[in-house]
Amino acid sequence: MIRLTFAIAAITALVACTATPAARPETAKVVPYSRDPFPSTYKAYPGVPTLVRNVTIYDGEGGRIDHGAVLFADGKIVQVAPVIDAPAGATVIDGTGKWVTPGIIDVHSHLGDYPSPGVQALSDGNEATAPATPDVWAEHSIWPQDPGFGRALMNGGVTTLQILPGSANLFGGRSVTIKNVYARTAQAMKFPGAPYGLKMACGENPKRVYGDKGREPSTRMGNIAVDRQTWAKAVEYKRKWDKYEKDGGDMPDRDIGMDTLRGVLAGEILVHNHCYRADEMANVIDMAREFGYHVTAFHHAVEAYKIADLLKANDICAAVWADWHGFKMESYDGIPENLGILQKEGACVMIHSDDQNGIQRLNQEVAKGLSAARHAGIAIPDAVAWEWLAINPAKALGIADRTGSLKPGKMADVVLWNGDPFSVYTRPQMVWIDGALLYDASNPRIRPVSDFELGQPGEGDVK
Repeated sequence: MIRLTFAIAAITALVACTATPAARPETAKVVPYSRDPFPSTYKAYPGVPTLVRNVTIYDGEGGRIDHGAVLFADGKIVQVAPVIDAPAGATVIDGTGKWVTPGIIDVHSHLGDYPSPGVQALSDGNEATAPATPDVWAEHSIWPQDPGFGRALMNGGVTTLQILPGSANLFGGRSVTIKNVYARTAQAMKFPGAPYGLKMACGENPKRVYGDKGREPSTRMGNIAVDRQTWAKAVEYKRKWDKYEKDGGDMPDRDIGMDTLRGVLAGEILVHNHCYRADEMANVIDMAREFGYHVTAFHHAVEAYKIADLLKANDICAAVWADWHGFKMESYDGIPENLGILQKEGACVMIHSDDQNGIQRLNQEVAKGLSAARHAGIAIPDAVAWEWLAINPAKALGIADRTGSLKPGKMADVVLWNGDPFSVYTRPQMVWIDGALLYDASNPRIRPVSDFELGQPGEGDVK
């Protein structure tokens, strides 16, 4: 029996940032804290120069090459072209009849903080103790051994994902973007240099959770009232700290939650807002304008098609499902043409999972949205629809300069599919992250299995 393991070289690090007292504190510029005191220790697995040829390529930015080739080395895409000569020492893979795409990016996941098995002891995604909890960070709940990470990699070709807090709260806390690799710590999974997100929520969830506790908010107007009051405090908090960092003097009191909101107001942290109804999205846009922050993406956004022009005008993405609707009142106007309409109107749109099973078939979810669009007379090429899985979520996460497409110099996050990736019969054949082969369907020794599963029947042992 051979036990399947991956060598993990990442070392957990916790960096504390301190300020050295200045001779003249009243005029010294002091940075009082690191905005990421838990920095990434991510280190890519070693890979080898690899050439995949004779494949159909979707480059993630709407481009398609038939009978093309992809070369990557040293963790980066080197060349994408119809014909590429194999460099000396490269592994050459004949992909005849297969497809190559960028790795799928899921902008909305709870893997790790709502891991499998789904028991109360592992339910760590919602700090449902106050309507505003910007002080909590999703990465501090991530369980790296969640079997869902491996499932997403080998069944869904997911190479990057954003882990968010849940939606019980108006301010749910910080999200974190990770690479889908095995590691002992969340820090060793963190996407290097990716900006943090702030999870916010509007609508039924916060008013139900806190209204049931007999406290504000219990209505949609209560939602906005608590939001505005919290942002007003954040603006004042930022003003005090900005003044202190510029002019010195007495250091203001530190507030961990306000640190996060200050980061949003400074443009360093991206807002990801759970919101279903079009009218509520419009209210949030107005509120963001009032307090001087920007909404990066509305998530779930089942009524986004009603305000596609407003989203486009405000440079806000919509992260949606293909056809989930009707499971609560605010989701009743969801339509399967949502993706297609948003694309037609020029808005930034993408698919997302919000589900440990759905993340394993996001390619099929896009296929459903693509089919619905075509039935409605909206012609969208397959290669363009792959933007919904790659470059658009990369943009929403602030990492499009490093991943999300097969462009030279970007991370070699690559999937070889065993057929048309929009077919229900297709699955990943191979998955590379930063050029390292982390899954090979034909090699039982390169199949991701969580430490939690090792030794279970059929999980991790190869005869």
